Amino acid sequence: MNARAFLVRGLIAGLIAGLATFFVAHQVGEPHVDTAIALEEAGEPAAVVEEHTHSHDDGEEAHTHSHGEDAEVSRSTQRTWGLLTGSLAVGLALGGLVALVSAGLVGRIGRFLPGQTVALVSLLGFVSFALVPFLKYPSTPPAVGSGDTIGDRTALYFGFVAVSLIAAVAATYVALRLRDRIGTYGGTVVGVAGYLVVMVVAGQVFGTVNEIGDFPADVLWYFRRASLITLATMWGVLGVVLTGLVAHLYRQDTAEAERRALAASL
Repeated sequence: MNARAFLVRGLIAGLIAGLATFFVAHQVGEPHVDTAIALEEAGEPAAVVEEHTHSHDDGEEAHTHSHGEDAEVSRSTQRTWGLLTGSLAVGLALGGLVALVSAGLVGRIGRFLPGQTVALVSLLGFVSFALVPFLKYPSTPPAVGSGDTIGDRTALYFGFVAVSLIAAVAATYVALRLRDRIGTYGGTVVGVAGYLVVMVVAGQVFGTVNEIGDFPADVLWYFRRASLITLATMWGVLGVVLTGLVAHLYRQDTAEAERRALAASL
């Protein structure tokens, strides 16, 4: 088994995960996006409609942001081909990344088999890259948030993701180093506790974003729940499919090696 074999299977798993994510996002998430856009365009949530009026020497001209069919990219395209393209691109990128990281860690995480290594990397990736950052900075629908602060909000989010990833890597390293001294269970507990402490502190240090205004709480809740389901679908399908593909490849390679060893001994 080599990195190329892992990568090919990672891309296949990422493609399948992207397709599954598209289906879930289209069926579960997009209806709530449409609701948020309708509220934005109707002007119900005060101070969230992206309407900017610019004064000119010859008069005033109003410019209103549009998500409808007359937008640069129509809403129907956004929720179909645009969503599919984005889901597949993210799936392929994550699949390749998880596969390469797993290939580099095979044989370095105790007695874990290749498939088990993939499962662990997928789980750690979901928790540190998706779940924990989501808990601190959950996704928001189109009608929430000011365009003036989007740069600051993006920097906060990616900064928190970076801290989470570094803390997860460090916690895994510490757990592996302590395994021989205090056992697998003890090392795991110390690693998980260390990660939690770092992220709780980071959660207090990083600024809080609160630009919800009077946006309906039920719509916001449904949107965020759908977003979390979509994230879980991407990582869950990716982890399960890639683990299965790598485990099957390992069984094939092991069987082939045994056959060769048997033939050489005759």
